[in-house]
Amino acid sequence: MTHHVTEQPLVQGGRSAALAAACVRGGVAAGLGLGALAVLVIAAWVSSPFPDGGPGDVLHAAAGLWLLAHGVELIRTDTLSGLPAPLGVVPLLLAALPVWLVHRAARDTLDPGAGVRDRPRPSPSGAVASVAGGYLLVTAAVVLYSESGPLPAELVTAGLWPPAVVAGAAGAGVWTALGRPFPGPRWAVLARAAGLGLGTLLTGGAVAAAASTAWHAGRAQTVFLGLAGEWSGRAVVLLLVLALLPNAAVWGAAYGLGPGFALGTGALATPLGLAGDPAVPPFPLLAAVPAEGRGTWLHWAVAAVPLVAAVLLGHRVGRSARTWTARDTALTVLGAAGACGAAVAVLAAAAGGPLGSGRLAAFGPVGWQTGLAAVLWGACAGLPAALGVRAWGRRSPRPKRVPAPAPAPDLTKTKTKTKVEVEAAASGDRELSRKEWWRPARRPTLKWWGRLRRTGAATGAPAPGGAPQEDPYDDDLYGGSYGNAYGNAYGGPYGDPFGDTGYEPYDFLPAAWEPSPEPRPKPDPEPDQAPEPAPGPAPDSKGPGAEGPGA
Repeated sequence: MTHHVTEQPLVQGGRSAALAAACVRGGVAAGLGLGALAVLVIAAWVSSPFPDGGPGDVLHAAAGLWLLAHGVELIRTDTLSGLPAPLGVVPLLLAALPVWLVHRAARDTLDPGAGVRDRPRPSPSGAVASVAGGYLLVTAAVVLYSESGPLPAELVTAGLWPPAVVAGAAGAGVWTALGRPFPGPRWAVLARAAGLGLGTLLTGGAVAAAASTAWHAGRAQTVFLGLAGEWSGRAVVLLLVLALLPNAAVWGAAYGLGPGFALGTGALATPLGLAGDPAVPPFPLLAAVPAEGRGTWLHWAVAAVPLVAAVLLGHRVGRSARTWTARDTALTVLGAAGACGAAVAVLAAAAGGPLGSGRLAAFGPVGWQTGLAAVLWGACAGLPAALGVRAWGRRSPRPKRVPAPAPAPDLTKTKTKTKVEVEAAASGDRELSRKEWWRPARRPTLKWWGRLRRTGAATGAPAPGGAPQEDPYDDDLYGGSYGNAYGNAYGGPYGDPFGDTGYEPYDFLPAAWEPSPEPRPKPDPEPDQAPEPAPGPAPDSKGPGAEGPGA
């Protein structure tokens, strides 16, 4: 009991310290993002040959840009007309840095490292709340600081967008630390399909924007060189172009989806054409805006981007839905299309917005229209693709055709052999099959003929080196090959193949330059055995010289 009482406060204190550390992590993440952006702004101000304002104005500009990256709308007070002008187009590349910092802080809160895993950690909800709370404290301080500068924050958007962005990034970080769990396999398929569709849309939009910019490269270069004459100003313009490249990808995706984007309050650009009088400020990326008039087949070709995205979305669902019902497959496709449309709507709302007052109050794609178009494309093209892929995966494979077994040969019937088969069997070669009846039988090569052509000597004659050559017809040397080959057929290697009884074999005579072979010694005839004497007449017992028993 004593041990339990003394241990409980330590555990509670450890968790409180973990929550406090998570809050500090959120504040540090906000400070890192703000500091990195401030360094860029100060560097541009220092390198400018004609800087406007002092260091205070530079810090206010950095704070305003940092808030703009979180979706906060700014108010420009130093305008030529003296009327405040809103600025709501978010550079999406700048927004990537704060989102990544919050995501990393929340992830490290639940997974601090391999060496300190035994320390108390907050719950997932506590980690999200602590990291977001620390980050939003710094955000509130920056909003208050910007009120005294040339770019104050609009309070409604400041209270709406930063909490949503920070909470979403922190939740994604905690989800990553927990291993990215899903309630079920269908939810995992839904998320992956929505991500695939969103990535395809943005990639296609970026390609469309790049192609249009390359097509109008001359006009874009003229605008870029006219904005600033010195290298420092051009470097700032180039950095701003890089920060707005993701915005151009979203604009291209919105253009391909159908709703297009607004170029002022009275102009709208769609694949069907550019309607109205556009109010386009001079900027290199805006040089890619299509010209006025009706669209051509090049503009209509951009509609292939959402079509491909929807088909890929449906294919991803259908590939995993082979064991699902058609109803579950359709619901998963619709859910993936809805998630993709929601993401597109958020990005389109951030990529567009007001650039000023009057005609520039509406600039860029409209969020809800772009998101609704993405959902319709996903439902109309993705659903048939998913059902088709599912049906193709559920088809039953056809059984392979097994050839009928060949009938067994009838051994009772006698097989008549041809003359070629008889000769092949007599020469020791394999028996020819019926398919090879037309092939002639092989005859063994006469080795003595090849040896004569190489050496020019007669059989059995000594070589110029001195040693006598081997007899090619020696049955002991060649294992009786010639005897088997020719002896069985013709009665011996020197036999007459035509059955002439008067044929006598002979050896080849040596050439003039070859020594005469010594005649083979004939074996000595065996000595004749003495004939046994003929048996004479048996001696008569009564003849002369015969003595009787009494002699």
